[in-house]
Amino acid sequence: MESTAGGAGQLLAISDLHIGYAENRALVENMRPGTDEDWLIVAGDIAETVADIRWVLELLAGRFRKVLWSPGNHELWTHPKDPVTLRGVARYEHLVALCRELGVLTPEDPYPIWDGPGGPVVVAPLFLLYDYSFLPPGCATKDEGLTYAHGTGIVCNDEFLLHPDPYPSREAWCRARVAETERRLTGIPETLPTVLINHYPLDRHPTEVLWYPEFAMWCGTTLTADWHRRFRVDTMVYGHLHIPRTTHHEGVRFEEVSVGYPREWRKRPEPPGRLRRILPMEVGAGDRGAAPGVRGDRGDTR
Repeated sequence: MESTAGGAGQLLAISDLHIGYAENRALVENMRPGTDEDWLIVAGDIAETVADIRWVLELLAGRFRKVLWSPGNHELWTHPKDPVTLRGVARYEHLVALCRELGVLTPEDPYPIWDGPGGPVVVAPLFLLYDYSFLPPGCATKDEGLTYAHGTGIVCNDEFLLHPDPYPSREAWCRARVAETERRLTGIPETLPTVLINHYPLDRHPTEVLWYPEFAMWCGTTLTADWHRRFRVDTMVYGHLHIPRTTHHEGVRFEEVSVGYPREWRKRPEPPGRLRRILPMEVGAGDRGAAPGVRGDRGDTR
């Protein structure tokens, strides 16, 4: 593990930038650090094309002391509008190589130690995917859950665009990622707390406010339900749900830091695109959040 902070600055976070929307691209253009020592976490769903992903990460890496990236499902899509046609693991590895070219830390790199205010703490970007274990009520298997979701019309685009190659399924890829990540996290010294970053929450509780609860199937895995306790988590940073808020679960802070789509953030009272401060913790940052919402309506999930 490397330690690269200098005893000052802020650990900031954002996710779900979705810069395919011009309004969101403008928000990114205006994102700047408050000090020369600030780090920025980008917790996935930057865009669907490699060119757009590069533009965002290159811009932010030029402004912040350190940028850390965890992939979202949109980065992993093999989208028809992207000339990069790589699938599955090959696409992920291509994005990791891009990040290393830009000096951006990824889930494949040594975990850095934040030594600024609120530290020292290990900051670990993760890539875990999901395994359909967040099933809808009354469903006992993935097939039952998918049948129910197709009946409601709430089906994530991952079913058509996120390929697991060379794994036989997305859940098999998820289980492999969980096993390798668990091995690495176990090696962190027990004297150090952690900030764990994943596009999906490590526990199911943030999905309880979804308007369409069947969408939870594409939002994580029960395999990580105790990680916030096992790995001494100070804060769990995630996105994906498009319901930015702070909650506490078993004494651990969970921060959903997404921007979301313009039609979503226009309804919120706070200015869009605000970088969430993870460390030092903001004064008065108890449970907070937007009104319960949904990650994507029918037009976005099919």
